[in-house]
Parts: sequence; C-alpha cells; structure tokens
Amino acid sequence: MKTRRKKRPQHLEKRGIYVLPNLFTTASLFSGFYAIIATMQERFETAAAAILISCVFDALDGKIARFTHTTSHFGSEYDSLSDLVAFGVAPGLLAYQWALAPFGRLGWLAAFIYLVCGALRLARFNVQKGSVDPGYFRGLPIPGAAGFIASLVLFTSVFSFDGRAFPFLFILCVYILSFLMVSTISYPSFKGLELRRQRPFSVLVAVILTLIVIVYQPKIMLFLILALYLLSGPFLMVYRRKTREAIKTPLEDVSRSAGEQSQTQKDSDPHPLHHIIK
Repeated sequence: MKTRRKKRPQHLEKRGIYVLPNLFTTASLFSGFYAIIATMQERFETAAAAILISCVFDALDGKIARFTHTTSHFGSEYDSLSDLVAFGVAPGLLAYQWALAPFGRLGWLAAFIYLVCGALRLARFNVQKGSVDPGYFRGLPIPGAAGFIASLVLFTSVFSFDGRAFPFLFILCVYILSFLMVSTISYPSFKGLELRRQRPFSVLVAVILTLIVIVYQPKIMLFLILALYLLSGPFLMVYRRKTREAIKTPLEDVSRSAGEQSQTQKDSDPHPLHHIIK
C-alpha cells in the first residue's frame, strides 16, 4: 500500500528568499556602513557620497522587486532595517561629527532626535503601507532627509567651509528634518513613473538635460534638487489648502443666497394656507 504524504501547511511550502532585490538592499546597507567608517575617519565628503550612493541602491531594490515580481515580506523588513542604518545612523553620525560636535550634549541629542524620528517614520510607513495613497509619502521619507544632509556636506565643500562655520543654522536644519519626517505633510513618491510606458518626446529631452546639468555641477545641483523636494511638501500643503478654500467659498455663497431666498419667500407669504382658505 502507498503511504500518503502529509501535506505541509501553505505558509511552510516556500522558505526561500529572492536574491536579486536583496542584493541591492545589501549594497545599500554596505554603503551606509562605509559612510559610518568614513565619518569616523573624518572623511566627510566620502561619507556624504556613500550615503547618496546608498539612496540610489535603495531606490533600485524596490523598482527591481516590482519589475521582476519578487516582492516579499522578508525583503520589506530587510529594507527597513537597512534604511535605519544607512539613512538614520550614518547621517546622524555625519551631522554630529561634521557640525554638531561643538554643541556637546545638545549636539548629540539633536543627532539622536534625528535617528529616533527616522525610526518612527519607517515604523509608521510599514504599518500604513497598504492604507495610504501610493502616489504620496506621509511625511518626509528618511532617504530624502539623509540625502539632504549628504548633499549639504558636498555643497559647502564647493565654497571651502563646513558645518562648523554656521553651527546654529545646521542644528536648526537637523531639527526641521526631524519634524518633517514625523509630520503628516505629503511628499510625492514618484512611484507612478514607469519607464516601460510610452512618454512624450519632451520628457526624454528634459531627463537628458537634467542629467547633463547634474553631471556638470553635481555637488550644487544635487543640493538644489533635494532642497526643492524638501520644500515641495509644505508648498503642496499650502496650495491644496488654498484650493479647498477657493472651492469652499463659492459653495458657501450659493448656500447663503439660497437660504436668503427661502427666507424672503417665507416672509412674503407667512401663511401658506391663506390663498386656499380665501
């Protein structure tokens, strides 16, 4: 007699992981770790470049996972842990060593607040992943905050000064970045940009021109692009609020005029049954 094989539970049938997207996540983690080593050696420009490279790998792992249909819960959790190191610990340490060290306790507390807000931002993103609009991030994404700190380091190197030249300005910048990460301000996610779909010819020309400008002055242009993205969230919030108020005002005027007309009609005919009785 043939023995029947016991069926394994469905959740135990697949125990493997997808290698390709997790390799890019590992590369992002390695770049973040290398940024920490470079910061400890006071090679701040190298550390900033490593953080920006980590941002590129972090963007690619999600794109590749969706393109190859290899998304998984393991990959999502691994990506969050990698982001905490590459975009939380590495930029926080870079900010402290580069500009906040003269503040002493206040300086490393500012770096720690940045790290805590980044961790809270990642935790909130994981919890709300399936319940929010995928076209927007709720709060400044932690790679954007880390990229801004790294680009600021490179931008100031063009003019031969560091964050210690304007320490109060930089510590204020760190607090603003921390607030934006845990805020509810919406930022564009650009997840709807699919390179496989057909686009107008002008889009290709614009992308090529943007890349040429970035290559010509990478330290300046990367800072300006990330600064514009940083400001895009508050700008969109103000714009949407004004748009809602502009739409709401005519509706209130229409409802007010309708109420006044009904009140005038009631005043002119106080007894509705008067004509019937007469």
